[in-house]
Amino acid sequence: MHGSGSGGEHGATAGSGVDHEFLALERELAVFLRRARANSGEMAREVHPDLEAAAYGLLVRLESAGSQRATDLAAYFGVGKATMSRQLRALEGLGLVARETDPADGRASLVRLTGEGLARFRSVRDARRGRYARKLAGWDRAEIAELARLLHHFNERAGD
Repeated sequence: MHGSGSGGEHGATAGSGVDHEFLALERELAVFLRRARANSGEMAREVHPDLEAAAYGLLVRLESAGSQRATDLAAYFGVGKATMSRQLRALEGLGLVARETDPADGRASLVRLTGEGLARFRSVRDARRGRYARKLAGWDRAEIAELARLLHHFNERAGD
C-alpha cells in the first residue's frame, strides 16, 4: 500500500495520503479517548466515591441541557435504554438526580440534577476547568476556540 508510481492517478500514492491522515487521526483519538476515560473516572469519583466514570457525562448533559427524558439521554449518548436506566438508578440512589413527571406527558418522567448533584458536579467541573486552563496556558485563545469548534463539529456528526 505504501508503494508509488504503480497505481495511476487514483492509485496507492493518492490513497496512502488519505490513509495516513486517517491513521494519524485514529491514533490521536485513541490517546485522547484513553485519557478522557481515565479523567472521567477521576472526576466521577470526586463527585461521589461510588460514581462510575460513564455517569459523569450524564451529569454534564443534565447540567447543560436541563431536565431530560431517559430515552433522550440514551439517544444522545448512543446507549441502550437498559444501560441508561441502570446508570440513572445509580445516580438516583446516590441522591444526585431525581425524577419528576413530564408536564408535557404525564405518563413520562424527566430526570434532573438535585441540588446536591448540581453542587457536587459544579465543584468538580470548576476544578477541572482550572486544570484545563493550566494545560492550555501556552495556547492562543483562538486555538482553544478552534479546537472546541472542531470537536463540536466531530461530535455533531458522530451519531450519524
